[in-house]
Amino acid sequence: MRCARLIAIFAVAVLTVCLLWYRFSLHRRERSQDGPIRAAAARYGVDPAIVKAIVWRESRFDPWVRGSAGEIGLMQIREDAAQEWADAEKVDTFQHEHCFNPVTNTLAATWYLRKLLKRYARADDPLPYALADYNAGRGNVLKWISGAAATNSASFIRQIGFPGTRSYVTEVTRRAARYRPWISLNRSKALSTSPVVAGGFSPALHPGLAGECGPAAPRSNRSGQMATGFGNRPSS
Repeated sequence: MRCARLIAIFAVAVLTVCLLWYRFSLHRRERSQDGPIRAAAARYGVDPAIVKAIVWRESRFDPWVRGSAGEIGLMQIREDAAQEWADAEKVDTFQHEHCFNPVTNTLAATWYLRKLLKRYARADDPLPYALADYNAGRGNVLKWISGAAATNSASFIRQIGFPGTRSYVTEVTRRAARYRPWISLNRSKALSTSPVVAGGFSPALHPGLAGECGPAAPRSNRSGQMATGFGNRPSS
């Protein structure tokens, strides 16, 4: 009887340690890309909580994720959208593969997100429209903005024709609300204290960001894998 009790206590202790380690690992992973996220959000004037929520939804903070429609990296940005950023920022040597670098990826995707937010500036809340566009594309959003939905975000969300895109908008919005208090609490923290992984900072691609994004990290040899999020493609 005593032996069985000791075994039970030991098993509970092991499970507790494993659970604590798992939670610690998740927390550490969620903070692993804070440097690039904060730098991109500050550069383009976008709420960092939204950027972080998109990173969570698209890649679960894995910079090497590759989507089935050509999206890559933290925010699963497509080549055409990334090239728009490179052209606007006059990055002559840009290649889509550079978006496996977390700094490049978050800069390009946050620039693109800002463009989408401005596109729907007449709405009472541009965010649901921008997120739906980011996920399903401009053509689909145009199908869903008839009547009141043209400017009323609640009506627009109800009219989203793809359940996956509707879920995407809801999940990102909720996750951003969860991140926002923590980001506000830590807003004074220096960007350089957060590590930049999987490629690090490149002066050629990121002029003016030295000191914001931290030191470069060794490149991983991990290969890409299928995306967990939808990226810039429709969710049907």
